[in-house]
Amino acid sequence: MLQINLTKIANVILMARELDRAEGELRAFLDRLTEEEQVDLVAVMWIGRDSFDADEFEEARATAIAEATVPTPDYLIGTPHLSDHLETGLEALGLSVQDEEDDLIRGG
Repeated sequence: MLQINLTKIANVILMARELDRAEGELRAFLDRLTEEEQVDLVAVMWIGRDSFDADEFEEARATAIAEATVPTPDYLIGTPHLSDHLETGLEALGLSVQDEEDDLIRGG
């Protein structure tokens, strides 16, 4: 069963939207994620940019592990349209982070 931490992904999406001013904060946040959470982020992002279909989530995760050549925070921060790809990937998986984003924006 798919176990994705939507609140953490919502944090990444919000910081990625403000990358010019929040890159250090985003990098620190990504560094604190577990390896599993980082792999999930890469897999969701790949699904969002159509590198994998939603039903290939486990394959995307396995590929992220097998093909990792740079630290995940560097890879994600260097990915154009990261926040858009994460949102699109979650939507493809039938998930939405809108409530989590709204809570974070309100400080909840």
